[in-house]
Amino acid sequence: MRFDGCLTAIVTPFKGTGVKSKLDFDAYRKLVEFQDENGVSGIVACGTTGESPVLSHEEHNDVIKVTVENSKNPVIAGTGSNSTWEAVEMTKHAEDVGADASLQVCPYYNRPSQEGLFRHFGAIAEAVDIPIILYNVPGRTSREIAPETMARLSDEYSNIVGVKEASGKEEVWRRIREVCRDDFLLISGNDSDTCQMMRDYDARGVISVASNVIPKEMAELIKLGLNRNFSKMEEEDARLREFFSVLFIDSNPIPVKVAMNMIGLDAGGYRLPMCETTDENRARIRAVLNDLGLLKE
Repeated sequence: MRFDGCLTAIVTPFKGTGVKSKLDFDAYRKLVEFQDENGVSGIVACGTTGESPVLSHEEHNDVIKVTVENSKNPVIAGTGSNSTWEAVEMTKHAEDVGADASLQVCPYYNRPSQEGLFRHFGAIAEAVDIPIILYNVPGRTSREIAPETMARLSDEYSNIVGVKEASGKEEVWRRIREVCRDDFLLISGNDSDTCQMMRDYDARGVISVASNVIPKEMAELIKLGLNRNFSKMEEEDARLREFFSVLFIDSNPIPVKVAMNMIGLDAGGYRLPMCETTDENRARIRAVLNDLGLLKE
């Protein structure tokens, strides 16, 4: 199975904001349906945008199961951890309930060596048969998965098939293309990087935050890139630049939930330590949504 296209890093709605706000599965099912109806290629559940760090293991497993049961598109389960045994157990569960692939974040906080990363991801790959997509996001994890480690992993384990690349560094994208196999899947991890990564480094799509709000537009944007219509893709990318930017004026997923709620998509609240953004940020988000014609009268 290939994972080309626009894959939505879907939010997890909570009923209000608090220490342990209750999950809102009714709202979640509607969000999954909204994605399916608007042409995305797949859904990534329990990623950073899904506030996975604040979910209990049971809740995490429940969200993955509900996503699989309700999505008509492939489901990539965010089942990474900085504890290898936790990542193995969560990934086994995702496979058992029918997830199509697993997204594995680089272990955070404990900052393992590249050899430790190789053994960590290798242990997960050995435990399951589903494809594994690495997730390189050093801005959050304080550790980079080196391109050479990606190459070593994909050479050793046939089910390690690609990377969600969110370093924001062109030299990293270039190095991945130099050292990894031609069929190693490069997926943009930042909406704002996607056009350049597809045009210059043969990325095959994006795991998108923006598509929570504008799935149809993002799916069409990525199709332009896949069809190598880069002149049109660049025009559309330029039109959406300010929107991509405003979604990160506060920690993800705070702004995207604000935007969703403003246009009538029930994204709910947050679990602490995530909380509401400032009035100034809300005004900026509203202005950008208005400019794009997304606000209802």
